[in-house]
Amino acid sequence: MHGIAFDVAHLLAGSLVLISFMMLYQDRLYALLNVFALHALVLALSVAWQAFTQHAPHLYVTAAIALIFKAIIIPVALHRIIQKLGIHRDIETVVGIGLTMLVGIGLVALSMALMLRVTSAADPLAREDLTFALSVVLLGLLIMITRRNAVSQVVGFMSLENGLVLAATGAKGMPLVVEFSVAFSILIAFIVIGVFLFRIRERFDTVDDRALDDFRGERR
Repeated sequence: MHGIAFDVAHLLAGSLVLISFMMLYQDRLYALLNVFALHALVLALSVAWQAFTQHAPHLYVTAAIALIFKAIIIPVALHRIIQKLGIHRDIETVVGIGLTMLVGIGLVALSMALMLRVTSAADPLAREDLTFALSVVLLGLLIMITRRNAVSQVVGFMSLENGLVLAATGAKGMPLVVEFSVAFSILIAFIVIGVFLFRIRERFDTVDDRALDDFRGERR
C-alpha cells in the first residue's frame, strides 16, 4: 500500500485515537453516546478502506457490522435506556478531566514506544495501525476506570472492542467466521449489560457504581 491509500488508512486510524480523547473529555451522557457513534462510524470507514486496499471483500461485513450495530443500534438503545431509567445525565469521574487527559496522552506514548519497538520487522502499515489500535484499547480501558456511571463504562468497553477490531483488520484482516462470532458476542454482551443496568437501577435507584460499594459496606 503506497501513496494516498497509505495516508487515508493512517488518517482514519489516527482519527479513532482523537475521537477516543473526545470521549474522555465528555461529562454528559448524551454527548458521550454521540461521540461513541462517531467513533464507530470512523471504525466502519477504516475497515471498509482496509477491505478496498487489501482486496478483502469479507472485511466489508465487519464494516457493516460496525456501522449498523455500533454506530446506530447501540447508541439509540442506550439513549432509550437513559430515558426509561431516568438516569442522571452528568458523568461523575474518579479524577478530574485534565488529569485523565494527561494519563491518556501517556498511554498513547506508551503504545507508540511499545508497539513500534516490538513490531519493527512488520509491514509499516500493520506496525502503525497496531500502535493506533493499542492506543484505542488503552483509552477505552481508561474510560471504564475513570467513570463511575455504568452507562459510560459500557461505552468504554465498546470503544475498547473497537480498538481490537482495528488491530485485527490492520493486520491483514480476520476470517469471516470470527467476524460473525464477534458480532454475536457483542450483541449478547449488550443484552446482558442492559439487563444489568435495569437491575441496578431497580435495586439501588441509581447506576452509580458507588452504590455497589456502599451495599458491600466498603464505603462509609
